[in-house]
Amino acid sequence: MAVETLAKTPFISIVLFLPMLGALFLAFIPRKNTKAIRNFAFIASLATFLVSLSLWVNFDAGLAGFQMVETHKWIPALGANYIVGIDGISLLLVIMTTFLSPITIIGAFSAITNREKEFYIAMLFLETAMLGALFSLDLVLFYVFWEFMLLPMYLMIGIWGSKNRIYATTKFFLYTFFGSIFMLVAIIYLYSKTGWTSFAYTDMLNLHLTVKEQLYLFAAFALAFAVKVPMFPFHTWLPDAHTEAPTPGSVILAGVMLKLGTYGFIRFAIPLFPDATGTFAIPIMTLAVIGVVWGSLMAWYQKDMKRLVAYSSVAHLGIVMLGMFAFTMEGMQGSLLQMVNHGISTGGLFLLVGIIYERRHTRLISEFGGIGRVMKVYVAFFTIVTLSSIGLPGTNGFIGEFLVLFGTFKAALASPAFMTTGIILGVFAATGVILGAVYMLSLIRKVFYGPVTNPKNKNLKDMNLREILILTTLVIVIFWIGIFPNFFLNKSKASMQHMITSYQSRVIRYRDAGHKKSSSIAIREESK
Repeated sequence: MAVETLAKTPFISIVLFLPMLGALFLAFIPRKNTKAIRNFAFIASLATFLVSLSLWVNFDAGLAGFQMVETHKWIPALGANYIVGIDGISLLLVIMTTFLSPITIIGAFSAITNREKEFYIAMLFLETAMLGALFSLDLVLFYVFWEFMLLPMYLMIGIWGSKNRIYATTKFFLYTFFGSIFMLVAIIYLYSKTGWTSFAYTDMLNLHLTVKEQLYLFAAFALAFAVKVPMFPFHTWLPDAHTEAPTPGSVILAGVMLKLGTYGFIRFAIPLFPDATGTFAIPIMTLAVIGVVWGSLMAWYQKDMKRLVAYSSVAHLGIVMLGMFAFTMEGMQGSLLQMVNHGISTGGLFLLVGIIYERRHTRLISEFGGIGRVMKVYVAFFTIVTLSSIGLPGTNGFIGEFLVLFGTFKAALASPAFMTTGIILGVFAATGVILGAVYMLSLIRKVFYGPVTNPKNKNLKDMNLREILILTTLVIVIFWIGIFPNFFLNKSKASMQHMITSYQSRVIRYRDAGHKKSSSIAIREESK
């Protein structure tokens, strides 16, 4: 009886709406009781993480399909329903989201000092929105959560941001909202292909679309996801958003929200339009590699630490996109793991930059120098997280980047038509990884080593207990993934293998044939 009750427990819905419920309760706490507001927000988010572990424990890694699926009628007249579920791909990102959210909230205790009640309400609503996008198996439901994410982040940057916050938050909103409009049109078109009966993801997968239809629909979905990632050349909103956002806003933006873009590709764009995926594969991989090199060079050039880390995100997420569209098991597994790695490492870097900003109220690299002499604990944590970011063996970043590069070269060597292009892309991507080590280690040298050149830095306080506990938690995960990657990879293996088996032949066929040949082949087949 206990086992049967456990099986019927709607764990996904509980995880999904627990942060929102916390936000609603938070509204009734008096504004002046800031300690209670902070603690309750943290407890609500921590409870969400603890409940989400039930998804990990009850997930059967041997099954490729969706598990713990919940279906309820929502808008029967349209055929839109509340359908949520989880597979090995979304599981890792869900756990990352619920893990980073309480860390972000407790990290905000000293960073947010005005209108705290509204801030934590926005944070909890944002967590529900992000989880909803990861759980949704109905395209209308997905779109609602996808758009809902914009509002809390818009408020975070616009209200609690820095001097140019209005410009940055408006740019963020317009870029992401504009791209999403085309995805909505594509969703409606897919709905029409079902006979105006269903928005269910599984029904969309069974549609028979011509190559021409796939090309247009893929482009519509890809635009929305590319802006969110953000891929080069759609990345220009990101440095401004990060620079002006408060520290917790940057952490959750880099740690989770950007991954909704990469997740959108792997969940929707690729399986719904596999032939178009093959046609667009080389252009997307090329843009991804340009993003790796460009992002690295721009990061090297920056004078603001936070802006440097922001540009590093463009480079790291270029690696994610490269592995995904290599469409090998190693490349796609590395891509998924690198999504998690980036959330941990870059989120940690933004927290660390925020810590020094709270003490000095500046992020300019030129304002520092030699502070490793007075902040010894801080420099130790910064160095570890930096080594994770640049992919030192033994850390989480290494295994993700290694799998992506290995998968890219494997795809190149397996296909004579793709060999030269694939090798060139892999070499340039590896160059970008090297550049990542250059600009990050250069940052450490300039900020921490040498004499204390600025008198204002001589009496800086080292990290306090709260800050140490936050970063220790991240460091544990950094080494856990780096040393025991299979603990995480095994959960997604069956789902990823199913995707490779289902679509690899079509993706490779259209990738190698090229757009023109692919279209003529498809037209001949459809005429038969």
